[in-house]
Amino acid sequence: MDKVLSNKKIIALYVLPSLLLILAIVYIPIVLTAYYGLNEWNGIGAMTFVGLDNYLALFKDTTFWNSAWHSLLLAVFSGISLVLYLIVAMVLAARIKGANLFRKIYLIPMLLSSVAIAQLWLKIYHPTNGVLNSVLESLGFANPPAWLAESSLVLFALFIPILWQYAGFYILIYYAALKNIPASLEEAAKIDGANALQIAWKIKLPLVMEVIKVTIVLAVVGSLKYFDLIFVMTDGGPNGASEVMASYMYHEAFRAYDFGYGSAIGFFLLVICLAVTWVIRKLTASKDTIQYS
Repeated sequence: MDKVLSNKKIIALYVLPSLLLILAIVYIPIVLTAYYGLNEWNGIGAMTFVGLDNYLALFKDTTFWNSAWHSLLLAVFSGISLVLYLIVAMVLAARIKGANLFRKIYLIPMLLSSVAIAQLWLKIYHPTNGVLNSVLESLGFANPPAWLAESSLVLFALFIPILWQYAGFYILIYYAALKNIPASLEEAAKIDGANALQIAWKIKLPLVMEVIKVTIVLAVVGSLKYFDLIFVMTDGGPNGASEVMASYMYHEAFRAYDFGYGSAIGFFLLVICLAVTWVIRKLTASKDTIQYS
């Protein structure tokens, strides 16, 4: 027994630094953010306790709810794009010629910083000499739109580089999961007369479903708290048309110097992400055993 207790102490001693690090960089900041949201504070002077005023003000803030709607749209588009990523991964995993080259090409955007990607797409979307409008003009479109300056287009124009940026990440995850499927299963299905579509739907898809569930959570929650590329490309403009929750939190805290309200937005964003994660897990929950007919 003494030896067991001794081992447990050693195990705890090894785990303790990691626990302290997680406590310092995750849980303590969450608690402090929730506390700052209870105060009126400009980030420098003394804090004034205002209770739940900042949190209650969120429910009346139309700008916040507009930004929440934009984040939700991005999350929906990110979730839908996973279907395309999975299809591409299935094609690459089917031993096509040049699969390794395509896999590396798709991963390139992940190797670039968000700032570099933003600068690249700013040149693509430039209203006068951008690549996209130059192509449209050559095709006969006389007045192509200013993609990042029109409120009705800017949000969807931003979705394209965001989804492009993370395409390689999800394709690589799906590719690795598909390559782990035993080749004997596919060969047995072919012997039984199954075509490529039936193999993909009846064999590959169920076997990678747990991976798909994880990527849904990653894509949706990541989209809800997305910030950097939107901040660089449009800074939430024009007139808040591309404002998302994270960028609105930044503007309130670091530009309006209302750290109390900005902290309330940040904590509420955390609650939304946790709630969405819980909902996704409930919706995608399955039994431990799967019966095949």
